Amino acid sequence: MPSPAPPRTGPAQPADDTVTPEGRRAVLGAAVGYAMDGFDLLILGFLLGPIAKEMHLVPAQVGALLTFTLVGAVVGGFVFGTLSDHLGRVRVLTWTIVLFAVFTGLCALAQNYGQLIVFRTIAGLGLGGEFGIGMTLAAEAWPASKRARASAYVGLGWQAGVLAAVLVTPVLLPHIGWRGMFALGVLPALAAFVIRRRLHEPELFVRRHSRSEAQSLRLLVADAATIRISLGMVILCSVQNFGYYGVMIWLPNYLNAQLHYGLTRTALWTAVTVLGMALGIWAFGVLADRFGRRPSFFGYMLGAAVMVVVYAQLTSPGALLVGGAVMGFFINGMLGGYGALMSELYPTAARATAQNVLFNIGRFVGGFGPVVVGTIAARHGFPAAVSLLAVIYVIDLVAMLALIPERRGAALA
Repeated sequence: MPSPAPPRTGPAQPADDTVTPEGRRAVLGAAVGYAMDGFDLLILGFLLGPIAKEMHLVPAQVGALLTFTLVGAVVGGFVFGTLSDHLGRVRVLTWTIVLFAVFTGLCALAQNYGQLIVFRTIAGLGLGGEFGIGMTLAAEAWPASKRARASAYVGLGWQAGVLAAVLVTPVLLPHIGWRGMFALGVLPALAAFVIRRRLHEPELFVRRHSRSEAQSLRLLVADAATIRISLGMVILCSVQNFGYYGVMIWLPNYLNAQLHYGLTRTALWTAVTVLGMALGIWAFGVLADRFGRRPSFFGYMLGAAVMVVVYAQLTSPGALLVGGAVMGFFINGMLGGYGALMSELYPTAARATAQNVLFNIGRFVGGFGPVVVGTIAARHGFPAAVSLLAVIYVIDLVAMLALIPERRGAALA
């Protein structure tokens, strides 16, 4: 069977510090797609209550909506990451957007719980393809000296989507209901689709791909050194997602149910935490390009371990507002580094596969974060549950120290 015709290419990755227009479009397209992910997953947290009420669901069924979304994301990460390394970044990204948009729209039309589970799972397939392919596309289009910043800008897309969800949900949910919110979730996907119609495949991908067929999954475990790196990245991505979901899924509930904040106040306090996360992501990109990936990760991991303990002790509204922003800075600021780090650790033939497979394994493990935090919180309170997250950040730091090498500024292989 003949290989597909080579896709259109953009400029080669710049050798100097120049960011090309194609590179800017690549980051914008990846960031808007990632905003789609963030918007969808956070509004789901707000919608679980209304869905449960209308469909008369028990807590286990409600939790399964998030679980099956994440299961779909893991499968989508494997499938679309591998396809992207074989068929092209832009082409496969377009497929993931269409898949997500169609089945998110269908969620608004679901007539029963079974249909909703199926639609959420298939929409999750599209979500799973977004992160790794977008990060890869951005990394391959930006100069080495600014690669972490490109990764951070894509990560900021997620925070923009989350912030939009926090701000619009209290306003719109009472008027359009959970079905209307799912319909609204289609809009970021349509925007990403339009932007990505203007993108070309990175010249680096086309040049490397034309030399040999990708053996992407095999390259993640090619030798002992690569196995150690892949194990380290699974740990890092798992801790990142576990901490993020463990805090963000339960934070609105904690502020509302335990501290008796109203919906608007809960949304505002959560929004400030999200803004802290966005600042942390931006700062990580700058720091990682200047001082290296490992020192930046070490600093953020230590900061996360300290801040989850500090936040758990806060009780006054002002302290919770400021403390939430600082905690968010560290626990999600590291998101700005994964795209650059994995792009430098794996070759072009397996780059998107590595990003999608390893990060989505972490996303799957992270899906247990809300379960673990919820279980501990039910017995010992939310502050105790959040404090225990400090342990996983210490594990994170050890894994980074022992398993992940420094590759700042390395040319992509």
